[in-house]
Amino acid sequence: MNDIILLKVGEIILKGLNRRRFEQKLLGNIRWRLSQLGKYRVYILQSTIYVEGDDGADMDAAFEELKKVFGIVAISRAAACEKDKDAIANLAKTYLRDEMLRAKSFKVESKRSDKSFPMTSVELSQYVGGELNEAFPEVEVDVHNPELTVYIEVRDLAAYVHASPVPGAGGMPVGSNGVAVSLLSGGIDSPVSTWMIARRGVRLIPIHFFSFPYTSQQAKEKVIELARLLTPWCGRMRMEVVPFTHIQEEIRDKCPEEYFTLIMRRFMMRIAERIALDNGAKAIVTGENLGQVASQTMEAMASTQAVLNLPVLQPLVGMDKGEIVALARKIGTFDTSILPYEDCCTVFTPKHPRTRPTVKEVEEAEAALDVEALVGEALAGLERIEICHEESL
Repeated sequence: MNDIILLKVGEIILKGLNRRRFEQKLLGNIRWRLSQLGKYRVYILQSTIYVEGDDGADMDAAFEELKKVFGIVAISRAAACEKDKDAIANLAKTYLRDEMLRAKSFKVESKRSDKSFPMTSVELSQYVGGELNEAFPEVEVDVHNPELTVYIEVRDLAAYVHASPVPGAGGMPVGSNGVAVSLLSGGIDSPVSTWMIARRGVRLIPIHFFSFPYTSQQAKEKVIELARLLTPWCGRMRMEVVPFTHIQEEIRDKCPEEYFTLIMRRFMMRIAERIALDNGAKAIVTGENLGQVASQTMEAMASTQAVLNLPVLQPLVGMDKGEIVALARKIGTFDTSILPYEDCCTVFTPKHPRTRPTVKEVEEAEAALDVEALVGEALAGLERIEICHEESL
């Protein structure tokens, strides 16, 4: 019995003349992801990706790893056989024996991509269904609401038998839609926004602003861990850690208190854009959520983004907090995000922040600062940290 994993692609099939480029990116991501687990043959035919393991390859581990590869919408563990009705029926009996014994009802669905196969899809389903019913008479046939669906695919190279597929990560292959930088704090929102943009095929460079000694080394380690938790989805990343203490102290000493957070955000945007341009990135990703805090009103976001030429991507802007928390739990970052280590956004927080500023007001409030010198100093002190998923990347 030839154990194999079948992967169904999603939006890639709509890409027309660019489709092959997206397919090759996805195949490359899959091969790289599996390279730490053993030797696998990965290829695509008729919009389905096939993963075959050499002797000793861990197919269970590969199956789990592939659930987190963006660009795949469904994953099936399958077995292959020759394209013969009896071989297919016998394979279904043996390969899905445990599933059949657990189920109370079943049906068979067939797909015949190889039109030279002598039976129609309906005929093949009926034949295999009859054979299964005879072999497992206690399992009822139910074509409307079965507990188990047996899938048969007759393709160019072989016939494949599998049970219901499990959902994949969806989205687009990481790297297929360019590069962006992502502002990564220690909170709940920014890891989720990073994940959401990676899911659209963007390779991310996380940026963290660190204000030692106002924020602790533990706070920094927390953000590094958040980035590591994202790598099974986003791939290996290089985090840029920006020394931010002097900038915040200058803002505290020379600017009106009500504008502290807005001016801080403007510096973050300037520095993020410089890092983006140095790395060929085309956008800045933030975890902002409209109306969640004082700096996330439309007027406040306009004033902080006024310093930029690059677009800002805000995937969370219209989401409820409950929806964001649910996603954080799904991707595995929530428990780390709620650890009680504060980040730089909580340093020198104004008692009465300005919520609806004009751009001119904020520019006047930061006029006492040597903006270019402070940005240059921060960029000169960048710390680069390679982030790698410890289990498989």
